[in-house]
Amino acid sequence: MATPILTIVVPCYNEEEVLPETVFRLSAILDGMIAEALISADSTMLLVDDGSKDATWQLIDRFHEANTFVTGLKLARNAGHQSALLAGLMQAKAYSDCVVSIDADLQDDTDVIREFVVKYREGYDIVYGVRQDRSSDTLFKRATAQGFYKLMTSLGVKIHYNHADFRLMSKRTLDEMERFEEVNLFLRGIVPLLGFPSTQVYYDRKERFAGESKYPLRKMLAFAFDGITSFSVTPIRFVTVLGFLLFALSVVAAIYALIGKIVGANVTGWTSLILSVWFIGGVQLLALGLIGEYIGKIYKEVKHRPKFVIEKRLLAPAALEDAPAAPASSFAGRHR
Repeated sequence: MATPILTIVVPCYNEEEVLPETVFRLSAILDGMIAEALISADSTMLLVDDGSKDATWQLIDRFHEANTFVTGLKLARNAGHQSALLAGLMQAKAYSDCVVSIDADLQDDTDVIREFVVKYREGYDIVYGVRQDRSSDTLFKRATAQGFYKLMTSLGVKIHYNHADFRLMSKRTLDEMERFEEVNLFLRGIVPLLGFPSTQVYYDRKERFAGESKYPLRKMLAFAFDGITSFSVTPIRFVTVLGFLLFALSVVAAIYALIGKIVGANVTGWTSLILSVWFIGGVQLLALGLIGEYIGKIYKEVKHRPKFVIEKRLLAPAALEDAPAAPASSFAGRHR
């Protein structure tokens, strides 16, 4: 097997505090694998600035000038983690044999990347990084995360338990993933759909090295809901079933009321009446909201707007021939 060209894609959003350490560790990993002849000397890391408001891009530019491994991609606006990751994957696949995606916060174990490459050389197209356990999480985060994975599985979505976006993908898997044109991205659900030979590598997740989490509770819930509604129509079917159940209950209640009137019994209950109205009204609003969520996703899909806009590229000379066209000023030499 020829020595593969590896690119490590790192989405970055306001990561100026952790980025120097991230570049240092990933450079050491690349150096070590090149020395072992596991990967080509043309291997690089691609730092994708997702519209950061701090000095993240300035740091990427500086590292690109000083470090032969560092290349960069600057998005014109904040497109979101999944879109930024996709932008990096699609850029990297043009000149790489395999691509590893990892977050900039260093919670994922960078040493595991070597195991990814070993598995790739054994013939696996997709290598998932899977957490050994969630002991480092708070009780709330652990419970909600486990609940999310179990819910997704119960809804029929093929998803790897305790796997986020730390993985290796071969060029041919990325070529196939490019055919998935949906705007509502949930890469954790898309990748298993590809069906290529895959395996898992287990690791211990660490504390964030520096900076703050870019996924507060609000974003985590929105991300989870996007994943559910992007890959399953089960919630809509649940509402339909609930509608049938309420209809059946209303028939029973109607029969009860008629019998009471015939026998002359006093049918009481403003309380029960009001509660019934509120309950049915709430279910209707819930159903309308859920249907609206799906319609909103259809609305986004049919517009076919681009998922990201690239403002600048800083690539290595070996990648320039295969990279999409960009202003000459956004490129710099490899040997600096």
